[in-house]
Amino acid sequence: MKAYELTAWLNEQHPEQAAEDWDNVGLLVGDDTRQISHVFLALDLTEETLEEAVAAGADMIVTHHPMIFSGIKKINNHTFTGRRILKLLEKGIPYYAMHTNYDIVGMADQNAQYLGLTEPQVLAVTEPQKLQGLGKTGKLPRRMTLRECGEYVKACFRLEDVRVYGDPDQTVEVAAVCGGSGKSLLADVLAAGADVYITGDIDYHTGLDAVAQGLAVIDAGHYGTEYIFMENMEREIREAFPELKVSCARVKQPYMVL
Repeated sequence: MKAYELTAWLNEQHPEQAAEDWDNVGLLVGDDTRQISHVFLALDLTEETLEEAVAAGADMIVTHHPMIFSGIKKINNHTFTGRRILKLLEKGIPYYAMHTNYDIVGMADQNAQYLGLTEPQVLAVTEPQKLQGLGKTGKLPRRMTLRECGEYVKACFRLEDVRVYGDPDQTVEVAAVCGGSGKSLLADVLAAGADVYITGDIDYHTGLDAVAQGLAVIDAGHYGTEYIFMENMEREIREAFPELKVSCARVKQPYMVL
């Protein structure tokens, strides 16, 4: 099949127009009239990930985070972005990214499902007519302590560690979740009346400020809450295009805890 057949379907399932204005999604590099048979999925297109895709024999790459966010004046081997673009062109691999459009039409529901939230509602509405937006709120499967909730989040997302802000013995029941970096939605979380907020990239002051306002926070990491993009997109593409081979980048945190 042609690359544009896959990207057209992806755009139907997770419309590019749903992305935030600042974002950069869609076909970022390559010729979408090329014939493809092997799609490689990754959260980020790092040089390591690109080498992994090439070694696997992939002829199409789809990532969650876009490799290119803003304008580029030069494309050469002197920058890490330039090297990746040149490699993609050299190998003839079309590269497609689906970021905040996938966060809104995909990731929000998946985060809520992984946590088993009941009565889910959109956390921050971006498209009022479709009741779509970033993140979800809902009830945890049972009332639990914050310490228990931290362990529960680790189990749900198969993580080795999380950071917890708040009294570990306090009880929580209503949760809000936003994959990736969710500190900009703190006001929405408070307005929703959540007891605990599960997200990533919470900085020191945001964590303290949340607790001061009565909100516990579990930082499960940017990667930890979004790597599920790969396994979910793998399932979707396999079901829609059984003739395509689909493989994923290794699940590997971008940091280590010593």
